[in-house]
Amino acid sequence: MAYEAGALDATLAAAAGDDIELFGQLRLAFVESLGRQIDLLRRSRCDGNWHIAALRLKGLAASFNAEPLVLLAEEAIVAAPGDPSVVRRLQAFLDEFAGH
Repeated sequence: MAYEAGALDATLAAAAGDDIELFGQLRLAFVESLGRQIDLLRRSRCDGNWHIAALRLKGLAASFNAEPLVLLAEEAIVAAPGDPSVVRRLQAFLDEFAGH
């Protein structure tokens, strides 16, 4: 699933205004937070931990207006804990956004 870089970057740019350094910091904060939530999903062994990580992921996505990520988070919310296909799609989103 390809993400809409323009929409997410536009949200970050709106928050940062003309401050390019702040834009970079916000983008990095998003990438790091997303990486942490994916790691938590990857390590979740019970329904509760998986569900909490998926809800946090959805909140992160919504706060940055990242609609494709919101949809992925919603998939995670209803998926079985440890579902490798969900984790792979989330990691692909992160890798693409982070430029890996």
